[in-house]
Amino acid sequence: MPDGRDRTSGYIADGVHRLQVRVYYEDTDMSGAVYHANYLRFCERGRSDCLRLLGIKLHEPSGPGGFVVRRMACDFRKPAAIDDLLTVETRFREMAGARMELQQSVLREGDTLFLADVTAALLDRQGRPKRLPPELHAAVKSLLESKP
Repeated sequence: MPDGRDRTSGYIADGVHRLQVRVYYEDTDMSGAVYHANYLRFCERGRSDCLRLLGIKLHEPSGPGGFVVRRMACDFRKPAAIDDLLTVETRFREMAGARMELQQSVLREGDTLFLADVTAALLDRQGRPKRLPPELHAAVKSLLESKP
């Protein structure tokens, strides 16, 4: 598994994927704070880039299929503002069958702004649940085992 110090996809260390995201004007609402739905977009980028660094190519014809979010519980703690540099952290908690449980957080200088508990399910090309393939299972398992 690459540790992936990739400037655009973030990096993985101690079992956690970290991705930096800059807040732009388009991410904010009329109050100047990040619009609530954009935290979900930031988290999606974190999940996608984490899988990319693990070598999982979801959208290629030979890939395992695609993930859908089945459940997400969100906790909005503090607002982010334009030009803030945020860190999206993605932690895998468990996996079984076709699903993965993750915890994601958005931080600013170590201060937690947003938390989400996410259940994602793998679907095949016909939209049916599909067991996690061995290479994905092994990659995520290596992350779970590398936690300090």
